[in-house]
Amino acid sequence: MIKSSLGLLVILLTISCSSKKYTTEKPVPGSEISIAFGSCNKVELENLLWDDIKDTDPVLWIWGGDNIYADTENVEEIRKMYASQNKVKGYRKLKNNTQVIGTWDDHDYGLNDGGEEYVSKQESQQAFLDFMDVPVDHPRRTQEGVYHAYSYNGEMGSVKIIVLDTRYFRSPLIPDTLTEKRIMPNEYGKGHLLGESQWSWLTKELTSSKADFNIIVSSIQFLSNEHGFECWGNFPHEVDRFKELLIESRAKGVFIISGDRHISEFSKLDLPGLTYPLIDFTSSGLTHAYSDFKGESNPYRIGHVVSTESFGLIKLNFISKEVQFQIIEDQGKVPLEIRQQY
Repeated sequence: MIKSSLGLLVILLTISCSSKKYTTEKPVPGSEISIAFGSCNKVELENLLWDDIKDTDPVLWIWGGDNIYADTENVEEIRKMYASQNKVKGYRKLKNNTQVIGTWDDHDYGLNDGGEEYVSKQESQQAFLDFMDVPVDHPRRTQEGVYHAYSYNGEMGSVKIIVLDTRYFRSPLIPDTLTEKRIMPNEYGKGHLLGESQWSWLTKELTSSKADFNIIVSSIQFLSNEHGFECWGNFPHEVDRFKELLIESRAKGVFIISGDRHISEFSKLDLPGLTYPLIDFTSSGLTHAYSDFKGESNPYRIGHVVSTESFGLIKLNFISKEVQFQIIEDQGKVPLEIRQQY
């Protein structure tokens, strides 16, 4: 792998949330880049993985949600927790040398399993954008929801990162009163996950993308849908809508990264009409994992579940069009990895 260093290649970072564009030049390597991501991080627990993340030399760190655990309507408490995370030594070192982007999930949004009903969502959005160092005059400050897109365009290739918001617009979940699972799926066609404004934006971003790779950041799992917790599968009509958009857009190299579950795993779907399989790479959690995991059904799973603290690493090769996906534990151990040609 070619390590990143100043002067190798200048890449154009475009943050696109409206017609107004904000651009910054970022130095990155040429033929291959590494992107790290993770979710489920408690500032009050030992943050063991930041040195391991920094050692992978990523050009980008992506927060996948539950970046802090606030669960409050008091946004000042949320801000204090973000401030505490920014003081974590290992994270501060990573942030000083690496671009940071991301989305939120329920616990940093402010309400466990919360959606559109959360009363402090507008104020919480501003606190989140402050944590992400988003400029005060950026369009994301006035839009509803934290969704956004980045385009990295270099001499060797390009990647678009489409960050979704699965909280701000999501209709309430349906408790499962028939089985021991927590949540049951909505009736087909009922309820909403992304909201129409975000769907319109997502359609435009995917349809217009010329990137070699398109990374969809979803805080909740897209493919795994039988565990009874939060997932896209609770809104089956929106799952189908995304699949149809993926095929119709003809976007290249699309895959999903997700979090939320306190386990890490790979899921894969061969979708008719798509020239490559759809992969959902779940990485969770950074500071606490489902250590007593006994198993659950996932018809799309590849390999085994990793139920220890870990983060995800994505290595994109612009020449071979191959992606290496790695689950990485403390001290750089790699319990599972897969490769996919696009």
